[in-house]
Amino acid sequence: MSVSQLSASSQNYLKAIWGLQEWSDAPVTTSALASKLAVQLSTVSDALSRLAAQGFIEREPYGPVALTESGQAYAVQMVRRHRLIETFLVQLLGYRWDQVHDEAESLEHAASDFMVDRIDERLGFPRRDPHGDPIPGPRGDVTIPDATLLSQIASGSRVVVERISDDDPRLLQFFTDQGVGIGTIINVEAGSPYSDALEITADGSTTVTLGSSATDAVWVSHTC
Repeated sequence: MSVSQLSASSQNYLKAIWGLQEWSDAPVTTSALASKLAVQLSTVSDALSRLAAQGFIEREPYGPVALTESGQAYAVQMVRRHRLIETFLVQLLGYRWDQVHDEAESLEHAASDFMVDRIDERLGFPRRDPHGDPIPGPRGDVTIPDATLLSQIASGSRVVVERISDDDPRLLQFFTDQGVGIGTIINVEAGSPYSDALEITADGSTTVTLGSSATDAVWVSHTC
């Protein structure tokens, strides 16, 4: 069955659950979902009860949420839609990478499976979206890059930016202004003592000091 046959609310929740566990080992909780979707805890609880009744999630009382096999399949369909639409907006319509998230959130519910597949073909079957997130294939296959949070990288490292979270458009615009994007090679040094900051320098650019709100939003891999 196509994810198009689910309500927009169910689509959003399944995609959010999958997204919360994509780059983190932390359990998916009701409070985490409420924060991600900007809704009340009671709203999340009601939605999760409906998803459980449909067989899309497993959840013990007051415990974490886990997708069932069917829930996972639908969630990946939604993630594929969202990320292909984001890529389409950037590559063919000239959107900036900080502008596409909300647009894709609206368009993904109206797009048909046929349209999504045509977008994929028109783009040349991309494997990553503008923020570095993997785009699932038509059969649901997903390849997560081998990447580490920038905040966990040792001083003196030389790394490649693999992914920047799109949760904060202002942060994306900040990195654009600093010449930092997906594929940028940066040198990492410790910031001032007790600052909990890192200093990064892209080749040919000035040094930028980043606090944890930025370093916790960036995933990198070591250069060869």
